[in-house]
Amino acid sequence: MLRARDQAQVTDALLPSMSGRRSFAPFQTREKCLIGALFLLALAALVAPAMPAAAWHIPHFVDTRSWLGVPNAGDVLSNLAFLALGVWGTERLRARNDAPVGASWFFVGLILTCLGSGFYHLDPDMPQRLVADRLGMAVAFAGFLAIATSERISMRAGEAVLVLMMVAGLLAAWVARENLTPWVVVQFGGMALAVGLALTRPRPGALGVPLGGVIVFYVLAKLFELGDVTVFEATGHMVSGHTLKHLAAALAAWPVIRALRDRGVG
Repeated sequence: MLRARDQAQVTDALLPSMSGRRSFAPFQTREKCLIGALFLLALAALVAPAMPAAAWHIPHFVDTRSWLGVPNAGDVLSNLAFLALGVWGTERLRARNDAPVGASWFFVGLILTCLGSGFYHLDPDMPQRLVADRLGMAVAFAGFLAIATSERISMRAGEAVLVLMMVAGLLAAWVARENLTPWVVVQFGGMALAVGLALTRPRPGALGVPLGGVIVFYVLAKLFELGDVTVFEATGHMVSGHTLKHLAAALAAWPVIRALRDRGVG
């Protein structure tokens, strides 16, 4: 005969298997903070004043030289860096069973960014091509935020962020044809969220992706983008800032790949 306490312990242990499902764990403090941050971003995207697409001046990229018949060769061919890092990261994932949530989408997004951005820069005077450019970026960005969330908060939070940011990013990229506000909120609000996550400790058992390194390359890419003409003049017309922007943005994948290598198997 089991004592009452022992019988209660056995019953508690059997209940999950008897019900066929696990009980839903309550939200952690970090998960609650994440929900609040996502709510504020969604609110900003919905109620902030619309920014007409025409207000976003299509930049005149300074390096328009052709090479081997490729127009704007520097800005077009530099997108191959996204392809290289995307394929490299995808291959690295094959040897792992503990990659963070969103890693595969992050690398797929880099490959799509290569295709979309290359297509856009072949003829940047056609603003409708920006949609293709942004769609790939949206996939990569959703993957990165999912990585950051699963590393710093929880796996289930990472899965939720992956779905939410994927949908929000793709919709924002499409809506940006007429209203840029949602795209601005997704890009800069999402990066602000990533900075906040980078300032918190990784959760127990996390891979340890250095989020700060990814953010540094992102900021560097933005600086190169703003200094397109300045870099072109400073380098004696060898390379433009926008070309270097693509290279820096692609290298944002390096900290993730490095983390996968450090604890790789086989």
